[in-house]
Amino acid sequence: MTNNKPTMSQNSVVKKSVTYLSLIFMGAAGSLLGTQLLPNRPELIPPSVAQLPAQVPSGNINFIANAVDRTGAAVVRIDAARATRPRQPGARIVRGTGSGFIIKPDGLILTNAHVTGGADTVNVTLKDGRKFTGRVLGRDELTDVAVVRIQANDLPTVTVGNSDNLRPGEWAIAIGNPLGLDNTVTAGIISATGRSSSDVGVPDKRVGFIQTDAAINPGNSGGPLLNQQGQVVGMNTAIIGGAQGLGFAIPINRAQQIAEQLVAKGRIDRAYLGVQMATLNDEIRETLAQESNGDVTISASQGVVVLGVERNSPAAAAGIRPGDVIQQINGQQVKTADQVQQAVENSQIGVNIPLEVSRNGRNIQLSVRAGEFPASAS
Repeated sequence: MTNNKPTMSQNSVVKKSVTYLSLIFMGAAGSLLGTQLLPNRPELIPPSVAQLPAQVPSGNINFIANAVDRTGAAVVRIDAARATRPRQPGARIVRGTGSGFIIKPDGLILTNAHVTGGADTVNVTLKDGRKFTGRVLGRDELTDVAVVRIQANDLPTVTVGNSDNLRPGEWAIAIGNPLGLDNTVTAGIISATGRSSSDVGVPDKRVGFIQTDAAINPGNSGGPLLNQQGQVVGMNTAIIGGAQGLGFAIPINRAQQIAEQLVAKGRIDRAYLGVQMATLNDEIRETLAQESNGDVTISASQGVVVLGVERNSPAAAAGIRPGDVIQQINGQQVKTADQVQQAVENSQIGVNIPLEVSRNGRNIQLSVRAGEFPASAS
C-alpha cells in the first residue's frame, strides 16, 4: 500500500478545486446544559433535473416504487455521538445522522466508517420505528466502510446486486435520511463507474467510485444505491461541494469484500510500500525540477513519479528515491498512480513486488518486500 499523504511537492502540483463533502448530517448538543442545539442547516443548492433514461423498464411506470417496496424496510437510520474538546473549557457532544442497510436477518448492517465516527456503539432506528443499540464490529477508514450489529432476528434485508456489471446510463435509486428527513427516495442514473479517488478529490481513499446524479445530501451517507430491480449496487458516501448531480457511491462488491474481513477480524490487512506518488505530467515534471534546484530531472514521458519515500518503509529499504518514475509493477506497465495503488492493494504482505523505475534516464529493476500498512499512515 502506498501512502498518499500530501507533501509540499504534492500540494503545489495537485490543484484540484473540489470539496469532498461526507454525507453525514451533523448537529451538536451542549453536554453541560443537556439541551440539544438545532443544527445549522446548510444552504440548499437548487435541484437539478436528472437525465433519466427515456425507456421505462418492461413498461412498468411504478418500477421505482416497486424497487423501494422490496428494499426500503431494510434501510435504517444511524445516530452516532462523540465528545469533543473545544478550546473553551468543557466538552460538547457532536451528533451525526447517517444511513445504513441490513444485509443479514440477524442484524448485520453496512454503513460508512465516517457515519460511526469514533464510537463503539451507535443508535439504530428501523423504518418500522424500532430502536436498537448497535455495536460497531469494525471500520475501515481507507474505503469508508463500517459494519454494525444489532441484537435482533428475522429482520428485513436488502438484495445485493453485482456492481461489476454496471453501465453508465442505467437507472439509479437512492434511499436514506438526507438532512434528517427519514426514508427519502430519489432517482437518477449511473453517470459513470470507476471514478478514482483522485478524480473525486479524496486521494486518501482506496475506492473506485460509482458516480450518480440521483439526488443525495448530508444524511444519505451509508444508504443504499439501487438498480431498477431494487438490488443494492452501491453505498452512497460523498458529494462534491458546489456541484449539482455529482454524487458518489462505493461499489457494493468492494463494500462487501471489506465487510467480510471486518466481521472476521475487525480490521483490514493491507500491503504497504511507503511512497507518495502522482501520475507524471508536464506540470509535475516542471515543479519538481524547480523545487529541487535542478537536482531532480525526469526524462520519462509517462509513468508514476515518486514524490516522497517514508522513513524506515519497505520502499526506503528497497532503494526507491524521490524522482524515480515507476514504469512497471509485477511485470505490467503502469501509467497512473491508481494502477500502482491497485497493484499494491492486490499484493500480499511479505511478498516481493518487482518494480521497474526510470532514474536519471536509466531503467532500474528493484524488488520491494511489501510490509503491513501501519495504523499511523491512515
